[in-house]
Amino acid sequence: MSRVNKTMVTGFILLGFPNLAQFQLLFFVVLLLIYMGTLLGNILLILPTMVDPALHSPMYFFLQNLSLLEICFTLAVVPQLFSNLLAEKKSVSFLGCMAQMFFFFSFGTVECFLLAAMAHDRYVAICNPLCYRNIMNRGVCIQVMLALWLSGIPVGMLQTTWFFSLPFYGPNNVNHFFCDGPPVLELVCADTSLFETYSLTATITVIMSPFVLILVSYICILHSVLKMNSAAGRHKAFSSSHLIVVTLLYGTGILAYLQTRSDFSPDIKKLFSLSYMVITPTLNPIIYSLRNSEVKESLWRTLGRKTANSP
Repeated sequence: MSRVNKTMVTGFILLGFPNLAQFQLLFFVVLLLIYMGTLLGNILLILPTMVDPALHSPMYFFLQNLSLLEICFTLAVVPQLFSNLLAEKKSVSFLGCMAQMFFFFSFGTVECFLLAAMAHDRYVAICNPLCYRNIMNRGVCIQVMLALWLSGIPVGMLQTTWFFSLPFYGPNNVNHFFCDGPPVLELVCADTSLFETYSLTATITVIMSPFVLILVSYICILHSVLKMNSAAGRHKAFSSSHLIVVTLLYGTGILAYLQTRSDFSPDIKKLFSLSYMVITPTLNPIIYSLRNSEVKESLWRTLGRKTANSP
């Protein structure tokens, strides 16, 4: 058998949305406006929860971290998307692709488990209100949040290290707008069945384990709410912005990652990915602020103080 020289690829070409090439500039402007809204909305949600003592509760502490996470999550992917929309050569280096995938896996893991922690917080507040302050005290919340932020590191590190230990000899065209797992895996020049099994197991564990915890929490909440005598109390207790955010995130995430290859075309899956990476982080602060009078009032008070103190 003849020996063939093989050279490892040093970078990847991100194909993005080739069908929208003629609308590339318009696409860039629309995404830029949405992304600016994402940053502004989440910053405006973080600001009052930090400075207003009335919002120094476990729910708003978790909400503050969710907004910070959304900013970090989009920073890992969206700037690369903007660069590729404007550049002729839509490329990313090998190390750049590794870094992007690491942060994507890490922040995605943290977000799933953070939503579960927020659901548990709602469960304790509604089902065990007399002990809520003792159970969800500040020390416990800080420890939980620190554990959640750290939990993403080993997941992202293990997934990324194993992924990029596989051989890449070309082609290097990634049919996506960022270094997502499935489209990059298609470029591996080796048998990937073991890695695919591991990756599917890890994805189901990371996505579905928190989902089960969220589901159990809301079943318990619903059970407690139905026993309330006041209709207004039932509505207030179960009127949850968190539930809307969970539905948005898990709906688009499941459509993008837990479907078979034949269910949707790659372009449709890219749109699902774009939705939960760009659209959902923009909607989260809107959902929480519009449905929460405390946040709106605190935001106006905070902005009023900033304006009054400015020269």
